[in-house]
Amino acid sequence: KPQIKLLSEIAKVFQDHHTKYKIIISPEYKQIRLNPADVEQLKEIFGAENVYDFSIGNPYFPAPESVKTAVFDILNTTDPLTVHGYMPNDGFPAVRQTVAEYINETFGDDISGDNIVMTVGAAGGMNAILKALLNPGDEVLVPAPYFLEYGHYVENYGGTLVPVLSKEEDGFMPDIPALAAAINANTKAMILNNPNNPTGVIYPVEVIQALAAMLEEKSKEFGQPIYLISDEPYRELVYDGNQEDFLTKYYRNTIVGYSFSKSLSLPGERIGYVVVPDEVENADQVIDGIVVSNRTLGFVNAPSLLQKAVAKCLDEKTNLAFYDENRKMLYEGLQKLGFHCIKPEGAFYMWVKSPDADEEKFVAAGKKYNIIMVKGSAFGCAGYVRLAYCVSHETVKNALTAFEKLAEDYGLYTE
Repeated sequence: KPQIKLLSEIAKVFQDHHTKYKIIISPEYKQIRLNPADVEQLKEIFGAENVYDFSIGNPYFPAPESVKTAVFDILNTTDPLTVHGYMPNDGFPAVRQTVAEYINETFGDDISGDNIVMTVGAAGGMNAILKALLNPGDEVLVPAPYFLEYGHYVENYGGTLVPVLSKEEDGFMPDIPALAAAINANTKAMILNNPNNPTGVIYPVEVIQALAAMLEEKSKEFGQPIYLISDEPYRELVYDGNQEDFLTKYYRNTIVGYSFSKSLSLPGERIGYVVVPDEVENADQVIDGIVVSNRTLGFVNAPSLLQKAVAKCLDEKTNLAFYDENRKMLYEGLQKLGFHCIKPEGAFYMWVKSPDADEEKFVAAGKKYNIIMVKGSAFGCAGYVRLAYCVSHETVKNALTAFEKLAEDYGLYTE
């Protein structure tokens, strides 16, 4: 009975806390994807082949066979106490050195394993970076549209995310004058996601260089570094002759977060890394802060087996040609139907202008034909929708018939 009474009192404390602080999930966050149970229900009613779910960036193509081979090889040949045991919080030294050598060879950089921290995916890495950098009241800039969760990550550590809207007439390139105007004494960092989610846009070298010059100038003006946090989960997913890039060569205070979720189709395995080059101001302190954050955030370390597996597969790539075929089919098909799309050069997202001034109504109209889209305001940019084309070829092909009906409803397309 005393135990029951104690538990009851504890429950009341939690309930009071919930009521007082209104712990809720933001409406924007809930709009990122229709409830998976609702999607499954649609599939049961209409058949899976007749539901066109473009809502989530879950890789369609399986991981390269070499990943499976590496995992079994490690399990069969390595001491299980090593494979499944603790290691330094920044990851296995040999793995970190292998990653550093791959980056040096691929991008002409000059880092060592000491500049690498293995992380629990890009999200874990971003949180570790922000926890290490931010003090309460600090601000972090981001060009909009942007990945919604950045705001939650920044708020986790008492910071404020400051979105700065990019314009369609500028190709959704970062508005550098507007970003410069938003910088003040509280600005600690800027997040840049290239290739971009949700637009699929790639920022060319001249834009990165102009952005770097502005950040350098503003750092001098305020007498403190402004860090560029380069979020790169889509680094390898580039089309039309575009090349993979690594932003540390453009701006010395660049910290890179990377994930193998897209390049190796391993989103559920949660494995990635952070790079802090020696040129970064207070680099040793920043690295130590990220390592400690990796531990104190509860990650402790990146998954041990996956660390060793990805180190054997750094040269592997997902099936880029598969996504490229979907990209071309969807873009050309939607354009013919009268929809206005931003042609993606990277990642696997299509950014489509809503033919309705209220894009939520457009999203709702799409559901009548079992088309599942994400509203642009969930990415800080109303008036558009995002389509994730990391789906089967058949889904894209069949969806275009449904989009034709949707286009007819809006008077966009007549035979």
